[in-house]
Amino acid sequence: MAAASSHLTSIPLPSDPGGEVVPIHIVTHASQLPSEFLKPSPDKKLVIGFDCEGVDLCRNGTLCIMQLAFPDAIYLVDAIKGGRTLVEACKPALESSNITKVIHDCKRDSEALYFQFNIKLHNVFDTQIAYSLIEEQEGGIKVPDDYISFVGLLADPRYCGISYLEKQEVRVLLRQDPNFWKYRPLSELMVRAATDDVRFLLYIYNKMVVKMNQKSLWYLAVRGALYCRCFCITDNDYADWPSLPPTPENLITDNNVPEEEILSVVDVPPGKMGVVIGRRGASILAIKESCNAEIFIGGDKGPPDKVFVIGPVKQVRKAEAILRGRMLDVY
Repeated sequence: MAAASSHLTSIPLPSDPGGEVVPIHIVTHASQLPSEFLKPSPDKKLVIGFDCEGVDLCRNGTLCIMQLAFPDAIYLVDAIKGGRTLVEACKPALESSNITKVIHDCKRDSEALYFQFNIKLHNVFDTQIAYSLIEEQEGGIKVPDDYISFVGLLADPRYCGISYLEKQEVRVLLRQDPNFWKYRPLSELMVRAATDDVRFLLYIYNKMVVKMNQKSLWYLAVRGALYCRCFCITDNDYADWPSLPPTPENLITDNNVPEEEILSVVDVPPGKMGVVIGRRGASILAIKESCNAEIFIGGDKGPPDKVFVIGPVKQVRKAEAILRGRMLDVY
């Protein structure tokens, strides 16, 4: 594999898919990162694109690269060469309310950061959640498990309108060699693939944020926080995590108070997850169709004995009751 240099100028600015080039920095030491990122300040709030690459990225996998997209540069934080010291230098920024992290589906990235580095990812703008909220806001019908993929989001002309053919190429390579992201030096393909996962996030963010009303933005903040917590199970009920965003006062009226949303973790008896999921997923899909809540299972990456439910309190309680009823039926 051809090695990449530590400073490249070959891609469009994230704010303009057809525009000028922007440098890519391969970071192995914290001193190579912008000071305003390393030392977040309320006087200089930032919005950055963010993503992680790794081997079996979850609590037990290996975080290999963190991508940071700024308006004028992209930084590939090399967690393999820079090690724990480099990743932990990013902790204040990743936990800061002064830096908005634009990401697509934050759950596994958050899990890896939490269990491997004790980083509680905070203040995310999750484009997968935002996409669904905009669809609902514009009158679309919510369909269970109808989550927009990143490739699908990039292809949508309302947000970006580009194809991402290289993503499939990388997926094939990952199936052939799961350790793809561990190899050093980084090849040109690795740099290009890592960069492509973040370079348009700020452009998409700017397209999305102007479409969202205040209620949708509040739900986005709450669900983003709950998604960050989703697979990060703690013994103290997330007491050491940042508080969920409060309901804005101007959304509260005598006749209309937005429903509180919560995360519930349902324990599944050993060996019973198959019954909960059902044949070809039929049982879990039926539960999702009967409740206005998001329901996630750990799958191959685990945890294997938990079901995670996110949504309005009443709908979450309904899902819990149905899940527990299904588990009782198996005895």
